[in-house]
Amino acid sequence: MTKFLNILKVSIKNINGNKLRTILTMLGLIIGIASVIILVGIGSGTSNQVTSQVQSLGADVLTLNITSSDTSLEYDNIDELKNIQDITAAAPYKTVSGTVTHGENSSGRANIIATTNEYMEVMNLTISSGRLLSTIDLDNNSKVCLLGSDIAETLFENDTVAGNSIKIDGDNYTVIGVITATGSSMGNDIDSMVIIPFTTAKYLDSDTTINNVYIKVEDENKIENVSSRVESYIISTLGLTTDDFSVSSQDSMLSTMDEVNNSLSIMLGGIASISLIVAGIGVMNVMLVSVTERTKEIGIRKALGAKRSDILIQFLIEALLLCIVGGIIGIGLGVGIGMLLNQMGYNFVPEIWIILIAFFSSVMIGLLFGIFPAYKASKLNPIDALHTE
Repeated sequence: MTKFLNILKVSIKNINGNKLRTILTMLGLIIGIASVIILVGIGSGTSNQVTSQVQSLGADVLTLNITSSDTSLEYDNIDELKNIQDITAAAPYKTVSGTVTHGENSSGRANIIATTNEYMEVMNLTISSGRLLSTIDLDNNSKVCLLGSDIAETLFENDTVAGNSIKIDGDNYTVIGVITATGSSMGNDIDSMVIIPFTTAKYLDSDTTINNVYIKVEDENKIENVSSRVESYIISTLGLTTDDFSVSSQDSMLSTMDEVNNSLSIMLGGIASISLIVAGIGVMNVMLVSVTERTKEIGIRKALGAKRSDILIQFLIEALLLCIVGGIIGIGLGVGIGMLLNQMGYNFVPEIWIILIAFFSSVMIGLLFGIFPAYKASKLNPIDALHTE
């Protein structure tokens, strides 16, 4: 134990002997480890967020997307979809954006959902005050809106919301209701969202075609049967092929997401491996230079009775210390930057497993890329080493 502590003390002294080289050697590893932590953390956070949003939609909802640029749905098609067996509601929707203000208060650019009165039923939303959209609002292209709870608080603070007015891109809209605090659903932060009649979207976007529809199914156990009926309707009515549209359920979207996540994981793993290998080569190169510079020291130690194993352990510990310290700093830097990115609106999740893997990788880099320089140092002939100038 005393022998090991002496070797450790000498290793720390040698590392501190050339601080600039030590810092530059660790820098590659620090950047590599930090990059892995950040990339995987953002990937995991985004994946968790999207999965949560898909699950929040509910297992009894289908999403119909028309991808053909030559064909779109009409309001008659929406009514016909609602007549399909086991469908209870269907709501066309499109997302636009606009600057929302009330007096001197502004929410900045906000997501605006243009839809129909059935959107609330499909998405299981309720209102805390006011009223819902109506067919009259749609028929009259009324400039009315529903506000999410957060955006309502931002714009009105303690004032009465329902019945008051806001401006969207400079046009007046009457607030008819406030949505009960909900959170996120299908990529939309409901609490920070504005809902307007679908027909009113023409004031914000010249493209008023219907390409996306949420469909509420009576029983989630019938979701596959209803999906097949919707596909058959689109093919027979619009003359489209399955390449021109998609009908997705929660399960199919989650399955697709799993495939994307797996591909993303492979890509991130490749990037991480390359960056860590480059960092490891840097460590090995520096340790080889150190062996060359310390040839005479190695010869003296061997002449004084040091064994090959002592020299090997000495240089291996130095490589390990460089990599472990660099790995710990890299982990701290990666988590710190990730938390900062969270404050900037990114979704970073510091996964414990990736932190453990990052630390283990640092140790393995020290062993794998430190063993050759250590072995080379241990094989030096003491007589040849002492004659080195």
